[in-house]
Amino acid sequence: MFELSYDLSGIDTKVFYGVQNQNFNLLKSSFPTLKITGRDNYIFAMGNQEALDILKTRLDDLRSFISDHHSITIKDVENILAIKNEDEKRLVFDQDIIVKGVNGKTIKAKTTNLKKLVRESEVKDMVFAIGPAGTGKTYTSVALAARALRDKEVKRIILTRPAVEAGESLGFLPGDLKEKLDPYLQPLYDALRDMFPHEKLEGYIEKKVIEVAPLAFMRGRTLDEAFVILDEAQNTTHSQMKMFLTRMGLNAKFIITGDPSQVDLPLRQKSGLKEAMRILKDVKEIGFVHLTEEDVVRHPVVRKIINAYNSEEKRMRDD
Repeated sequence: MFELSYDLSGIDTKVFYGVQNQNFNLLKSSFPTLKITGRDNYIFAMGNQEALDILKTRLDDLRSFISDHHSITIKDVENILAIKNEDEKRLVFDQDIIVKGVNGKTIKAKTTNLKKLVRESEVKDMVFAIGPAGTGKTYTSVALAARALRDKEVKRIILTRPAVEAGESLGFLPGDLKEKLDPYLQPLYDALRDMFPHEKLEGYIEKKVIEVAPLAFMRGRTLDEAFVILDEAQNTTHSQMKMFLTRMGLNAKFIITGDPSQVDLPLRQKSGLKEAMRILKDVKEIGFVHLTEEDVVRHPVVRKIINAYNSEEKRMRDD
């Protein structure tokens, strides 16, 4: 049995322990083989030497993070405790702002996998971001597009998604074309409103610097010097996905987001996203980022809902 005594002097211990000791409790639960206690500025631990060495490294990381940022969230603690190598550590500690939105709102990649999405988009022109609802994949992608437009890396932003609920025809809905489409494109508009002031956004849309359109409208186009996001890609068909991917022009960036577990296509209709993941997995110029329920950045209960449904679906498959 070995012991560790760790000094927290120099950082705010209230920040370290967290509200109602939630950070400290998470630390303890992450090292079940160790007996860990805290008293004022000291953490004490007993157990095998290998686990104590890892604990000390994670305590060093937590200390460094708090020293640099003067705060730490439960999500930050989770990410730090999950670090397995230097690459992951660099992602966790990289707190660069993607873009500043309306009223000075800072928009950051909040989880390790979202930071991987940022990194992949910086080094590859086409990236698939795959994961459940609430992981921030679409919002982060729109932020990256806003930054690219701001920095003049592209001349326009194009956001698209398949209007699968309306069968792409949309004819039975009331109103003009824009009014028919808006219900299916609303999540993309919501993200844009966080990135751009109202008047600027309206001006960009009017001048087609920013275009929000259903996937059917991409056919026959070549998308040069554009940051293009295909959202809800799990609801594309084989032909739609192939059509979209081959629209990529010169100096363009593509991000394709989707959740393979939430396909709304008719039965026996193959998801274009699932097929593309299989066909393109070995193309080294294309990036793939897989997000999980651990990346959910909505209300904490959303993660529990996803976990519960995943467990039920697994049980039904096993029966």
